[in-house]
Amino acid sequence: MVVALLTKKISNMAKNKQKLSTAQKRARKAAKDERQKKYQWVFMNGKQVRIKRPPTIDGMDVDEFIRRNADPIWLHQNEMWEYIETEGNTEHGDLDENLNHCEETEDKIPF
Repeated sequence: MVVALLTKKISNMAKNKQKLSTAQKRARKAAKDERQKKYQWVFMNGKQVRIKRPPTIDGMDVDEFIRRNADPIWLHQNEMWEYIETEGNTEHGDLDENLNHCEETEDKIPF
């Protein structure tokens, strides 16, 4: 009786895994590729976590794509005035010119 129980237990443990068929392998690979397109792995608090990838257009970040391809009218309609480029548009170039002009006029005050 003990021998019968041991052989039954061994036969249950020795179950072989079946290999995946080519269709199953193909489906598994397609699912993996889709997951890799959707998510990326990053480290947070010392642990590896999967997060959604930021949206891209033609491989560029959405904001970068808008800056490169949007015309001034569209930028104005969508209240993105900081991205509108004008002639001589530097970060604070206009402010520096006005500041220099004010300093020159202060020296020439006629009273």
